[in-house]
Amino acid sequence: MAEQDQDQKTELPTGKRLEEATEKGQFAKSPELTVVMTLGAALGAMAFTLSDSAQALAEYAVTMFTNFPRETVDRDTVPLLMVEAIKLVGSTAMPVILSCAGAAMLAGGLQSGFQLSPKAITLKLESLNPVAGFKRLFSKATLVRSGLDILKLIAISYALYRGAVSLLQDPLFTAPVEAAYLGTFLSEASSAFFGRLLLFLGLIAAVSYSWEKFKTSKELMMTRQEVKDEHKNAEGDQKVKSAMRRMARRLMQKQMLAAVPTADLIVTNPTHFAVALKYERGIDKAPVILAKGENRFAQRIKALAAEHGVPTVENKPVARLLFAMGKVGDSIPAELYQAVAEILAVVYRTHRYYFHQLKTRRLAGAGSDRANVAA
Repeated sequence: MAEQDQDQKTELPTGKRLEEATEKGQFAKSPELTVVMTLGAALGAMAFTLSDSAQALAEYAVTMFTNFPRETVDRDTVPLLMVEAIKLVGSTAMPVILSCAGAAMLAGGLQSGFQLSPKAITLKLESLNPVAGFKRLFSKATLVRSGLDILKLIAISYALYRGAVSLLQDPLFTAPVEAAYLGTFLSEASSAFFGRLLLFLGLIAAVSYSWEKFKTSKELMMTRQEVKDEHKNAEGDQKVKSAMRRMARRLMQKQMLAAVPTADLIVTNPTHFAVALKYERGIDKAPVILAKGENRFAQRIKALAAEHGVPTVENKPVARLLFAMGKVGDSIPAELYQAVAEILAVVYRTHRYYFHQLKTRRLAGAGSDRANVAA
């Protein structure tokens, strides 16, 4: 029973699972929704531009038929007339085309969460498997899709039927009317037809998208074992990152210990903190922190300093502030300039022989560094 529970997909998909599915193009997508939004955008664009477009077309037709007897049709005039006609048709149709393109992209973005699906365009060998294709042909999803297609056919047929019934009741077919009424009749008839069609397709799109959402959610459900494995992988990644941070910290400590012998002095707490400082006139604008540590690492800094004769000064508040506010490789905080200057002045007076040796030590260290770079 426990093994069966582990194999059943009872867990909601994790964020990583959803992200991977989106990259593969596995998300709820309904072509009916795209059709509805595109049709709605087209009708909206036509509602705003139809009057101006009709007036422009009428003026163009009047001009053409008025000037037609006086126009000369030859190789020079035909291209000009064609260009004018193309410009007129383009300016009339362009708002509708742009609206439809924008609506189609918006529909795709809403369904995908405006995320790219680069893996969706890769070739999938399983899609070429005839056995899998035969199973998909008689699957539950195919039956639902067939039902939606039948609903679309019924919706279009009903819209056409209602449109035909209303058209036959129009005075155009029962009484004499003015010629200008024909334009009004066509506008009202097309608006009524497309309005009904948009309403019915909208209902079908809602059903279709709800079904796709439900189907995709079921497909992305995970077993308990899959959730556990994903958590283990995530923990493994965290362990790798922790190991990398530990290695970086050890490398940093190694570099700090290597710089201690070239320090001007060590400021200690005396037991909890130790900070190594360097100041070279003409090079450093202010004393620079070469190394800092607390507890055991502070003891290592002090031991190494004692081994190389680096002066050590006990100053609890300055050591504590240098450790808390200072950064290795940077100058000391401006707030500590005065305090550190006073400490350095005392050290320079009492350890002159050390600083005479320090110059030679730094030159030797710089020479070895240049040799390592050259090698």
